[in-house]
Amino acid sequence: MATLLKNWSSLLLLTILASCSGEGDNYTAYFRGQVKNPRMPYLLFAKDNKVIDTLPLDKNNHFFIKFDSLTPGMYSFKHEPDYQYIYFEKNDSLTVSIDAQDFDKSIIFSGRGDRKNNFMIELFAMSDEERRNSYDVYSEGFDKFKKYIDHSYAARKDFYEKRKKEIEWSDAFDFYANYRVKLNYYAKKEYYLYVHTRRTGEDARPYIPKGFYDFRNDIDFNDKRLINFSPFVKYSMAMINNMAVGKTVKQGTVKENAVDYNINKLNIADSVFKDQDIKNQVLNNVAFVYLLEDQNIVNNKKFLERYETLSTDNDRDNEISKISNAIKQLSPGKKLPALGLVNTDDKPFDIHNDIDEETVLFFWTSCARVNLQRTYKKIAELKKQYPNVAFIAVNVDNEKEWKKNLPYANADAHQLRAVNFDTLREKWAFTKINRTIVLNPDGTIKNAFTDLLDEQFAKAL
Repeated sequence: MATLLKNWSSLLLLTILASCSGEGDNYTAYFRGQVKNPRMPYLLFAKDNKVIDTLPLDKNNHFFIKFDSLTPGMYSFKHEPDYQYIYFEKNDSLTVSIDAQDFDKSIIFSGRGDRKNNFMIELFAMSDEERRNSYDVYSEGFDKFKKYIDHSYAARKDFYEKRKKEIEWSDAFDFYANYRVKLNYYAKKEYYLYVHTRRTGEDARPYIPKGFYDFRNDIDFNDKRLINFSPFVKYSMAMINNMAVGKTVKQGTVKENAVDYNINKLNIADSVFKDQDIKNQVLNNVAFVYLLEDQNIVNNKKFLERYETLSTDNDRDNEISKISNAIKQLSPGKKLPALGLVNTDDKPFDIHNDIDEETVLFFWTSCARVNLQRTYKKIAELKKQYPNVAFIAVNVDNEKEWKKNLPYANADAHQLRAVNFDTLREKWAFTKINRTIVLNPDGTIKNAFTDLLDEQFAKAL
């Protein structure tokens, strides 16, 4: 304990000294802190979703880094799977305290530049609490909904104005603070039609007054400073969903995974966002959400053809391009791309040569045990109907988690583990745990995109 207090006191002393040393003419910045109950031995420090540095934790779970030249702006730090923003002005020296068990609520900044960063954490906490408490308001009539969100925004705006006056932060920081406040409010306005229609089946458009969406003129959709700012990303998706509902509702019932509905989203993004980098980012967001839901190879092909027409993102690390390329290799009659699979004895399993009957591959994780129970119940029913069909369970956890949770597995299925999750995702276009693959007796693909829990699954056999 004495050593821990001594080390932490040293960090605080460094913070104080750096804060009192004067700004100077350089862009030196310090970032240090402590992570309680860490999940892994490091933090990632990033800007615009690109990792700048890995910050290792010492034996007392402290980290420290000095940047000799750090451009002022918005950054983020991540401790898997959580992240938060941090804003650095010239010569800032920031210390942060984090408890990984309650990541967002535990964060406290100290040092030079702490007040504006603590303000952003307060705003985030207010938004998070309000999100939990306002779940039912979208089912209400329009007038009651609008009264609720207007009252909430007035309180948030007052809080923002008060802190801005007290702290006297820079115009550069105010850009993000102001957008965080108003985009939270604007997103609620966008959510209403989309969520209300989905929950109640009622078309709320007749109740929404003319000019209700004029606030969109207050947003610069092509400002690159917003491209990776989560309030902007969330707002953009809410707006696109809302606008797509307005177009698709004319065609019948709106389903979130309907291919035409999601192609409408791509077209809307193409018309709204003119900056190509921002447009590509939004198109990627739309595509990724869609591919998490729809597992129909015909739909996927139609959707991705439109995506590829509109997107100019040729980055080889583009997740959507990887999924698109993988889907093209998963057509009926082709062989599944080879990847590392091992059995419970850690011996390799050859998906091409180690099966000789019609086979159903499904996936599971220890994080979704209820889903696993439903899956095994369905398998028990199917084995009675199709005794000549084999079932293979592919676990996507790490080896330690897999072995620990094997007792939850079922003897009705042969147990395997995917050695490398990234390879699984890239080669088999794996985007959701309910994904099921059916293979012919010769190992060729019968259906690579189906769902064992779907009521119509038996038709795939």
